[in-house]
Amino acid sequence: MIKPFKVLTTMVSRIVVMSSAIVLALIFGTVLQAHELRPAVAKVEVSETELKIELLVAIETLLAGIDLTEILDTDEAPEAAIYDTLRGLDDDALAENVWAEWPQLSTEFIMEGAEALRLVNVEVIPEPDMELTRDTKLFMITKLSEGSAPVRFGWTAKNGGLVVRHGEGDDAYAGFLEGGELSLPLPRSGAVEESGTAVFWRFVIEGFEHIIPKGLDHILFVFGLFLFSLSWRPLLSQITAFTLAHTVTLGLTTLSIVKIPAAQIWLVEALIAVSITYVAIENIWRPKLGWWRVVVVFGFGLLHGIGFASVLGDLGLAQGQFVLSLIAFNIGVEGGQLAVIAIGFITLALPFGKSHSYRSYVVIPGSIAIALVGGWWAFERIFL
Repeated sequence: MIKPFKVLTTMVSRIVVMSSAIVLALIFGTVLQAHELRPAVAKVEVSETELKIELLVAIETLLAGIDLTEILDTDEAPEAAIYDTLRGLDDDALAENVWAEWPQLSTEFIMEGAEALRLVNVEVIPEPDMELTRDTKLFMITKLSEGSAPVRFGWTAKNGGLVVRHGEGDDAYAGFLEGGELSLPLPRSGAVEESGTAVFWRFVIEGFEHIIPKGLDHILFVFGLFLFSLSWRPLLSQITAFTLAHTVTLGLTTLSIVKIPAAQIWLVEALIAVSITYVAIENIWRPKLGWWRVVVVFGFGLLHGIGFASVLGDLGLAQGQFVLSLIAFNIGVEGGQLAVIAIGFITLALPFGKSHSYRSYVVIPGSIAIALVGGWWAFERIFL
């Protein structure tokens, strides 16, 4: 009779092999259009008298009035039907909608040191697949106030994240804005004044926030590693393997040495969900550290690193301090992971870890819950 765990191990082994093959295929594929909602990106040019902005945005969300501080998926918004109607319009009809609604849309932008923005062109980027997000470029211009004072730019909180980019090369500035905040002062000549210390802490915070509170999938994966064993050796081995792996792919993907087809990021996200389910199942069936567990955690860490790089790409690195930004973001991610482990120790290990029923009442139920959530996410990301 074949043991159930042997069958499970064989099945998971095949999944891991297939996952590796898919990742390699993604690495050497061509870049395509992303399917997910991403922060809007504003390229800003400032002269002595004018401010020019090229905004790349999923304009349907703005036209539908969706509050992106409340949801991340347009299907979950009360205005989902309006969004779907707008998404169903052909490109020319959507552009006409933008022109017609511009008096209202223009009030969504916040300016300091400049007059209200004037729309000069709308370019809808074709996307025939209705399941994918369609991007639109808005070209805007405005006059600056008299004098030499810098200008600040942003938009209302409900429109979600906004990446503001200014300048070129080593003097380039990239700021990720949320909650209605404004960019740093953008000078009429020269570079944005932002110290290396400010850049470092900004990206440390972004990295930490990507884990806590935004990265529920990464939280569950790390928590699954924590539930594996209360001994330091297994935990340290897993966390080290995971950290090394996602650091490698985060760096290589961000530096464009490794290129992932954007339209296939959903496969990476699905495999991340599979990784959550796997570690949770193994916590139940084989809670013993071996080379296979470490190798699998390392492999799944490569996937998580690609996910981190996708987020970092959306945020926009400070080009003048690229390496510093990358290191700081990774430090923030590690801080978030350590915080998850610390929370696990404080809430579970310290009060219940010495109990003989710890495994029965904490590890197994917790791992089952994690496995079910990861399994549902995998199904949702593949089939829905």
